Amino acid sequence: MRKLQGIIVSDKMQKTRIVEVERLKKHPRYQKFYKVTQRFKAHDEKNEYKTGEKVIIQDSRPLSKDKRWVISGRV
Repeated sequence: MRKLQGIIVSDKMQKTRIVEVERLKKHPRYQKFYKVTQRFKAHDEKNEYKTGEKVIIQDSRPLSKDKRWVISGRV
């Protein structure tokens, strides 16, 4: 199972949170690292996580059209 660490940026949907994951990527020509962010929709069954919290998400079976991650805990 793949696990990622990110910050919740939206909690406006019921049982769904948007988690932003940031990573460093290396430029192929200039060999400099720069930040790249990805946003994932993650399942939160009890609506217990709020905006700004650091969480760990884990991949799962497809739960809806866009949702393939489940929040497994806080960091």
